[in-house]
Amino acid sequence: MGIFERYLSIWVGLAIIAGIVFGNLAPSLFELIAALELAHVNLVVGVLIWLMIYPMMVQIDFSSLKDIGTKPKGLVLTLVINWLIKPFTMALLGWLFFKGLFADWVDPQTANEYIAGMILLGVAPCTAMVFVWSQLTKGDPNYTLVQVSVNDVIMIFAFAPIAGFLLGITDIAVPWDTLLLSVVLYVVIPLLAGAWTRRWANRKHDEHALEHLLSTLKPWSIVGLLTTVVLLFGFQATTILAQPEAIVLIAIPLMIQTYGIFAIAYFLAKKLRLSHAVAAPACMIGTSNFFELAVAVAISLFGLHSGAALATVVGVLVEVPVMLSLVWFANRTRHWFE
Repeated sequence: MGIFERYLSIWVGLAIIAGIVFGNLAPSLFELIAALELAHVNLVVGVLIWLMIYPMMVQIDFSSLKDIGTKPKGLVLTLVINWLIKPFTMALLGWLFFKGLFADWVDPQTANEYIAGMILLGVAPCTAMVFVWSQLTKGDPNYTLVQVSVNDVIMIFAFAPIAGFLLGITDIAVPWDTLLLSVVLYVVIPLLAGAWTRRWANRKHDEHALEHLLSTLKPWSIVGLLTTVVLLFGFQATTILAQPEAIVLIAIPLMIQTYGIFAIAYFLAKKLRLSHAVAAPACMIGTSNFFELAVAVAISLFGLHSGAALATVVGVLVEVPVMLSLVWFANRTRHWFE
């Protein structure tokens, strides 16, 4: 794991501080950026999110789908956690905390937006960082690739219906045209672009062409993420300074969700007698989130200044240290699977 991945929460924290400071010092600049919209998509943020997502999609090798039948129990575990358990427990926790436990501290409209952001995180299974978690737990890299590739294909068809359903049952109006447009912009097109780029790189005579390309793109992905965080917190600087406890309130259910989902997945992996090289990455995929996609969709659906966008960014802040603690736990309990 490189220095940026290992200390991503620190960089995100610094980006948050920078966004709040600049948002208060130069509010007119952020208002100008916020006005640059086309079909409910902010052009500046859209470009930045593409910088985040595109390098990740290049890593996905859809030729690995031919191995979908190998070690099916691990793949089934990942799919059940990602699509049948995680989105619904996230919606339940959001409703429990922001409609119940925290109801006196958050106004109803903002509570709905926080719940929406949590739902979008829950419906977006992780793509790129899974390779990092798999490597840190000595997971089977080829099997991890199969799991991620299958999840990405399912995401094309399942993300919008599940997100729309969960937003609907929480009494949040769903602009279906914007939701579907977001899936096309931030899932379908980047996946196709990544597949084409990977095919182009593999056709070159240099066997390291793809590796060189990914190493070139990787820093831009981090730049896109951190700049997006600066902008989002700059847009919400006034609100955050007035209610700094909002970040803590959002972080609490997100942390409970992350540890809870991992506990369920790890327990099931042991019951299924999976090898640790399959179990650990399977649980990591089911636990972590594709927060870049969640941020993009939250902005498209609810706006740059929304509580939904804020909740997805808090997800970035929480995820890395929590996932590193789970990596440590998985490595310490390797003997459970031997």
